[in-house]
Amino acid sequence: MFEQLPLLTILIWLPIVAAVLVLCTGGDKNANMARTIAVIAALANLLLCIPLYLGFDSGRYDMQFMEQHLWIHAYQIHYALGVDGISLVMVILTNFTGLLVVMAGCHAIKLRVAQYMAMFLTLQAMIIGVFCAMDAVLFYVFWEGMLIPMYLSIGMWGSSNRSYASIKFFLFTFLGSILMLVALVYLYNQTGSFMIQNFYGLPLSLTTQTWLFWAFLLGFAVKVPMWPVHTWLPDAHTEAPAGGSVVLAALMLKLGVYGFLRFSMPITPQACEYFAGFMMVLSLVAIVYIGLIAIVQSDMKKLIAYSSIAHMGFATLGCFMVYGVVYKSQTLQNAYMSLEGAVIQMISHAFSSGAMFLGVGLLSERFYNHSRLIKDYGGVANTMPIFAAFFMLFAMSNVGLPGTAGFVGEFMIIMSAFQSHFWVAVFASMTLILSASYTLWMYKRVFFGPVGNDHVARFTDITWLEKTNYILLAGAVLFFGLYPQPIINVLRVTIGHLLLQSIPGSQ
Repeated sequence: MFEQLPLLTILIWLPIVAAVLVLCTGGDKNANMARTIAVIAALANLLLCIPLYLGFDSGRYDMQFMEQHLWIHAYQIHYALGVDGISLVMVILTNFTGLLVVMAGCHAIKLRVAQYMAMFLTLQAMIIGVFCAMDAVLFYVFWEGMLIPMYLSIGMWGSSNRSYASIKFFLFTFLGSILMLVALVYLYNQTGSFMIQNFYGLPLSLTTQTWLFWAFLLGFAVKVPMWPVHTWLPDAHTEAPAGGSVVLAALMLKLGVYGFLRFSMPITPQACEYFAGFMMVLSLVAIVYIGLIAIVQSDMKKLIAYSSIAHMGFATLGCFMVYGVVYKSQTLQNAYMSLEGAVIQMISHAFSSGAMFLGVGLLSERFYNHSRLIKDYGGVANTMPIFAAFFMLFAMSNVGLPGTAGFVGEFMIIMSAFQSHFWVAVFASMTLILSASYTLWMYKRVFFGPVGNDHVARFTDITWLEKTNYILLAGAVLFFGLYPQPIINVLRVTIGHLLLQSIPGSQ
């Protein structure tokens, strides 16, 4: 019944229509109207995910809720949408995060409210489009389109160095994806179609696959971001408004890993197998080296930004570790946990890092000069006990405490690493030690002890709207930490089919 509805088109275009309506409210004199429209649109999109989830058949690996219309006849470019298990969970995550960002912006943003809401509604639509696109050109349009609202959000509502950060963000991400476009055009010349499914299983030589692999890698590695192309992220996070940091951490970083799963692994399986060791080394460097950098940060936002790079290293490790697991065990069954762990790691990281960025933004709003420096705080738990309790839960999830969402994906990847190589597992588990070091050290200095100064003494605890955001996030962290089975059920068949396409000789 639900497949007869154009749900994916509605999910993409409803936020865009709402963004236009928000811009027509007439500026800050009607700011409350802009806030209301934005919240209603974001909530409606999230509610539309219910029939999307209920109507999804987890026993099928093919695309569902498909919509396909010829867009540009001369080049056989289609407006083609669909979701599989991986796309489904990411679309739901996008709409959940979008609602939180809009609700948080209702309290935090006082100037140019309509423009702010319109930017993030448009950004939400573009990200959903990336996860749903079945045509490579449509994918690329959404992929590049989301740079504009994020660039504007950093440049208009960011901190003092926002111009530098927004330009650096745009240049890194835009230049990285140019070679990806070249790869897509090459694949079109081989197939006569831009449909992504037609790119799978092409009889390409290892040399050709290698060139395609590197073209995709530059586009996707910048988005993750992987070391050493990660330098744009700390600046972007530091200067972005709280909502921008949440979207960056919870959604935009996941697009790079999604690109590996959707393009690199099934289109260039031999090259991925050949370079798997190289990719694992880069992932381990991100986990260990970037984790050490996070320990010495004095800015809370920068600390969480470097933490995000380290945790996303886990996700890329889970993607490329499957080749070693299959080689050692000679079966695909043992590789399921690695890829499922990578996807779950993306989701759990979105909850914990998104909540922590919201918390840092909340603290800086209350401080007289919007400081994010750890040394300017102290004893916040005395004046904001409810907020301190919530933040502790999200910090524990970031550490990977059992019972929280942050533990599940990391545990699955470490378990798989033992099947690949013992020392890979040892280095991967280092993130648990390092993340505990910098997260708990930051929490201690900011929240515990006597009240640091008169500014902290005047803090008031979180409002009902902020509590609503944190209750939703806390529920997600605890539910998926204690019962991740619903995600695994949705992913299982899709992951199995992806492995068949991505492991050479398994078709």
